Amino acid sequence: MKRTKGEKIFNVFNIALLSMFAIVCLYPFWYTAVLSISSTADAVKEGLHLFTLNPDLNAYRQVLSDENILFAYGNTLFRTILGTALALLVTLMYAYGLSRKEMPARRLLSFLLIFTMLFSGGTIPTYLIIKNLKLLDNRWVYILPCLITAYNAIIARSFFMSIPESLHESAILDGASEFRIFFGIYIPLSKPIIMTLLLWIAVGHWNSWYDAMIYINDDSKIPMQLLLQRMVENSRTTVMNSSLDASAVTVMPATIRSATIIVAVLPILAVYPFIQKYFMSGVMLGAVKG
Repeated sequence: MKRTKGEKIFNVFNIALLSMFAIVCLYPFWYTAVLSISSTADAVKEGLHLFTLNPDLNAYRQVLSDENILFAYGNTLFRTILGTALALLVTLMYAYGLSRKEMPARRLLSFLLIFTMLFSGGTIPTYLIIKNLKLLDNRWVYILPCLITAYNAIIARSFFMSIPESLHESAILDGASEFRIFFGIYIPLSKPIIMTLLLWIAVGHWNSWYDAMIYINDDSKIPMQLLLQRMVENSRTTVMNSSLDASAVTVMPATIRSATIIVAVLPILAVYPFIQKYFMSGVMLGAVKG
C-alpha cells in the first residue's frame, strides 16, 4: 500500500523522536562505560564523555583486586540462583491456589496478600523477627524473607486465570491431581509469565544490598553490591583525605564508581536479551483478569 505524504512525514518525525529518546536512555550507560576506562587526565575533564583516547583499566583492576570480591560474587550468585528458583516456585504455587475458585479461604488469602502491599511492620519489628528466627549472619536471610512478593503473585494469578478452565476440568476427569495439573499443564503453558517473574526476581536479588547491611556482620557473607558500595565509599574517602592534587591520583573516584556499576550491571545485561521476548507478553497476559 502506497503511503501518503502525511504518513511519510509522520514516520520521519516518529523515527527522529524515538531515536532521540533512545540516545537519552543509552547515553548514561555509555558515559559510565567510557568513564570506567578513562585515564585520570580524561576523567577530570568536564563535558561529554563520548570516547577516551587513553584507555586505562586501573579502575577495574582495583575493583577486582579485592580479596573479598570472589566471596561476594559467590554470595550474590547463591542468593540470585537459589533465591530466584525458590521464590518463583512459591509464588507460582501460591498464585495457582488463588486462581482456583474452589479453594477454601481464597478471599482471605487474597486480602492478606494485598494487605502486605499497603502496610509493613517496619524496620525494627522486622529485625526482631529475623533475630528470633536466628537468621542474623545467615545467608538464608537473603532468601526466606523474599520468597513471595504480593505484586508478583497477583500477576501470576491473573495469568493462571486466563488459561481456559476446560483444561483443568478435563484433567480432573482423567484423574489428575492438583500437583499433576499444576506441573504438567499450567507450568508448561506459563512460560511467558515465568520468564517475566524470573527476570524481576533475579534483578531484585542481584541488586539487593540493604538487607545485607542490616542483618550481616560477617564480611565473608556480604553480597557483591554491598562490597562494591563499600569500595566506592572507601575510594572517595581516600581521595578526599589525600594531600595530592588530582593529576597525581592514580585512579579517580569517578572511574571507580563507574567501574563498579559496570561490574554489577553487566551480568544482568547479558541475561536480559534472552528473556526480553517473553517480557511484554508475560506482563500483558498476566493483566488480562484482575
